[in-house]
Amino acid sequence: MTRAGTVAALPKKKAKRQALKRQMKKYKWFYLIMLPGILYFIIYKYVPMWGLLMAFQDYMPNAGIMGSEWVGLKHFIKFFSSDKFPMLFRNTLIISLGTLIFSFPMPIILSLMLNEVKHNIYKRGIQTVLYLPHFLSAVVVCSLAYVMFSTEDGVIGQMIYNLTGEKWNVLMNPDTYYGLYIGTGVWQTAGWGTIIYLAALAGVDVQMYEAAMIEGANRWQRMWYITLPSILPLIMVNLVLQLGNMFDVGVEKTLLLSNAMNRDVAEVFDSYVYNRGVISGEYSFSTAVGLFKSTVGIILVLGANWLSKKVSDEAIY
Repeated sequence: MTRAGTVAALPKKKAKRQALKRQMKKYKWFYLIMLPGILYFIIYKYVPMWGLLMAFQDYMPNAGIMGSEWVGLKHFIKFFSSDKFPMLFRNTLIISLGTLIFSFPMPIILSLMLNEVKHNIYKRGIQTVLYLPHFLSAVVVCSLAYVMFSTEDGVIGQMIYNLTGEKWNVLMNPDTYYGLYIGTGVWQTAGWGTIIYLAALAGVDVQMYEAAMIEGANRWQRMWYITLPSILPLIMVNLVLQLGNMFDVGVEKTLLLSNAMNRDVAEVFDSYVYNRGVISGEYSFSTAVGLFKSTVGIILVLGANWLSKKVSDEAIY
């Protein structure tokens, strides 16, 4: 760039800075509201990324990240070639897909059903009951599962015994672990997930329903051709977000529901990272496992975002 071009560009840069200052001054309260969220992501999401370097080192706490020996892809090769990898990948994939298949559509179905309830008091009572499980911790949910399915005095355990004459140990049976894990997750999250869909349904133009009724459309047709298309962009965005967290099975429920009898089907990437990193102190190896899981999540988000653009022209970015 010539000297004359540089001089001409200076007023433009100054004008942009002044415009930015005016915008920030005008919307200062919006930026102030955003500040806690921005700080949260910086402190808890971006700053810890510095620790990902441990995946490529033989990390020693006394030497620190910069002083530890670099080993390249050693820990990734060790993980992919271990006997545990197929089992962990299978368990995580089955639980993640099962959670997605059953947990994702359930809030949509409940929202559509609640949207058809016209009696406000009855509707609010149902919503309150559906919201309550969300506020229970994983410890409480798993404790309830033990109380309900116990072969000694559990309600459901006794019902199974009375119907079949056999004590079916759901809690320690590997064949029932996936259903138990996914079922408790659906029960805990389905009601809370209806909030955002009910808010979207409240914004659907009532005149479209009235016009459809005049044309002779029944309740099912109005739901299929008006309600669902109206909330389809929201559904696709939520699907993208859920796919990004698909492999985040969670370590709490896994540790609480797993035991010596079902550990081969219960152990997932998150619990494996906890056992190898926190319990055994293999920081570099557990970081490599976590980085692999996060990379899969990024790939799923990118793929789902691309699919969302194709289907509904709505996406995160």
